[in-house]
Amino acid sequence: MVNRTSHPSVRPAPAGRAAGPRTPSPPRAARRRAARGMRGERLAPYVLVAPAILIIVALRLWPLTLGVNFSFTGDGERDGAAVGLDNYKELFQDPLFQIALRNVGLLVLLLPIAVAIPGLLATFIYLRVPGHRLFRSVYFFPAVLSPVIVGAIFNLLLAFDGPLNAALGTVGLGPVDWLGDPDIAMFAVVGVHVWATFGMALVVFLAGFATLDGALLDAARVDGASLAQVIWHVIIPGLSRTIQFVFVTTMIGMLTSMFGLLYVMTSGGPEGSTYLPEYYIWIQQGQLNRPALASAASTVLFVIMLVVGMLQLSLLRRAVKES
Repeated sequence: MVNRTSHPSVRPAPAGRAAGPRTPSPPRAARRRAARGMRGERLAPYVLVAPAILIIVALRLWPLTLGVNFSFTGDGERDGAAVGLDNYKELFQDPLFQIALRNVGLLVLLLPIAVAIPGLLATFIYLRVPGHRLFRSVYFFPAVLSPVIVGAIFNLLLAFDGPLNAALGTVGLGPVDWLGDPDIAMFAVVGVHVWATFGMALVVFLAGFATLDGALLDAARVDGASLAQVIWHVIIPGLSRTIQFVFVTTMIGMLTSMFGLLYVMTSGGPEGSTYLPEYYIWIQQGQLNRPALASAASTVLFVIMLVVGMLQLSLLRRAVKES
């Protein structure tokens, strides 16, 4: 009789599987290291962006929150007391702030011109018109000047008895009170601001042209497309992201970087016609000692920039799709 008792260390192979050496499982320490490595890979992106997020929260969002909260408190005798929406009611009833808001609307209407000028000049430089290297340097030069210096220069040029009116007189045109006429002064200041700042937008456009597919331009030329058709059907769709960026940054610059020009050229005049929210904020904070009202104006300015920026992006996306 055959003894069927097997050795305790030998086990029969399962049915349907060939008997062979077993694959040893990885050691427990190796499994732990692999798990830690996977966790590290998942956490790496958050660790890398954490410093930037902390800086934004500490230097942007937290002061913004404090400013919004401060706008609901009082000034003067009611300093620090909660006043609800009183500051905002007073703000929108102030004729000077109403003029500032009307000027913001004017800036929005003039924004396409402020973007089109550097865009067209960058197009000409990209197409290598004669002297394009010189033009690139000349166009960018005003961007390195201080707004105070630019304002002082144009105060002399635009004076009632200045060189510009003298040149107009030589061709039979009467003098224009560029900075003293309430109907003209804001346009003069905006024109000076565009001249002084479009060099930076020009550089951004030139960087965008570096990513444009030159084969598309060559194909358009072969097909006999005019310059206007090339710009509308090739350049604008190809630079859609760049155009969106320049629109938003130009609008922010017009709303928040014209204080130096306003202070030097018009001081908000004549008759408050060149007030902008940032100049109004400085008047309330620096001269009238009303920080809570200035905080309310700052909050309104932030909301305006946010809404205008979002509307611009949506309209530009739609225009690019249609083109």
